[in-house]
Amino acid sequence: MKNIVNFLVETGKLKGKPRRGWQVHQIKNSETTSEHIFHLTLLVWTLGKNKKINLGKAIKMALVHDLCEVYAPDLTPYDPLLPTDKNKIKEVLKKWPKFTPELKIKRHKDKHKVEKQGLNKLINKLPPELKNEMKELWLDYEGKTSKEARFVKQADKVINFLQGIEYWQKHGKIQYKLWSRWIKENIDDPDLIEFVNAVENKFIKKPKTKKTKTTKKTK
Repeated sequence: MKNIVNFLVETGKLKGKPRRGWQVHQIKNSETTSEHIFHLTLLVWTLGKNKKINLGKAIKMALVHDLCEVYAPDLTPYDPLLPTDKNKIKEVLKKWPKFTPELKIKRHKDKHKVEKQGLNKLINKLPPELKNEMKELWLDYEGKTSKEARFVKQADKVINFLQGIEYWQKHGKIQYKLWSRWIKENIDDPDLIEFVNAVENKFIKKPKTKKTKTTKKTK
């Protein structure tokens, strides 16, 4: 039981860890990692209940997917491109980061290695059955080897899109057109596509107003 307590104490640190991406966008009092995990888990549950997937597995996967960040850094695609001058960061954020295929593969491998080490450190002293389950779920998610993993992986992008659009509406610091194009290029799940369209209808697309005919006044 001691190791379970220690595990929960350590994962509780995510409640106070702001997500790096929102810090880069200079969003004050931004979402923490634990809030993101909670939000994603609800999305997976609500949209996954009618899909032909193992919903329990998908929900557990959503809960586990970012636990590694207790010890691993929350890396973003923008990190290698960020200038030291904060006033110039806005210019970098206007375009989605592009890397050569070789560099992209290397960054992914490096990120995976660091995060795997962080997860292993976190779950190392858990009961073997629980430890193995968490590790297998995380590796499945990372490798997108199951239909549950592919759904949760895309849902993770979608919930990030929703949070970004909410921040755009509140702070105006998000390039929503860039984000809108990005999310549509990275998801193909029909339910998640429908969800993204609903988000845009709510926050971006203004309802059409009927034009009223004006009549000329006669003298």
